[in-house]
Amino acid sequence: MTIIHEDDVRETLQPGRYMRWLTNDDTLKAQYLSVCVIRVLPGEAVRPAHSHPKSEEAIYIISGNGKVMIEGEVGNVKAGSLVLFEQGKVHMLKNTSTEEMKVVCFFAPATSLDNYLLFEDVQIPD
Repeated sequence: MTIIHEDDVRETLQPGRYMRWLTNDDTLKAQYLSVCVIRVLPGEAVRPAHSHPKSEEAIYIISGNGKVMIEGEVGNVKAGSLVLFEQGKVHMLKNTSTEEMKVVCFFAPATSLDNYLLFEDVQIPD
């Protein structure tokens, strides 16, 4: 059976977020997608801005609220929001709430941090 609980997956600290890969080579081995859960503390931004040159990403906000930036355009998100980051588009997420933001990130085809293209000089406006 292919069931996993996020508490059974090791959490790692990445710049601006805590991350658990629910599907990758060490956990569930999905063939066509990867999924991670991230926690973003109040005031933090997932950094640096980045893109996924080989996949697209959809994020679903479970709790908290904040802002996303895609190719310089900024929009507001809250619990229940779904955002699509198209393949190759530079993006960033920031928690502007006073509570922890929890987000599920879906990638297709599957990806890993090794496949992120980083943009250190791009910031999300306040």
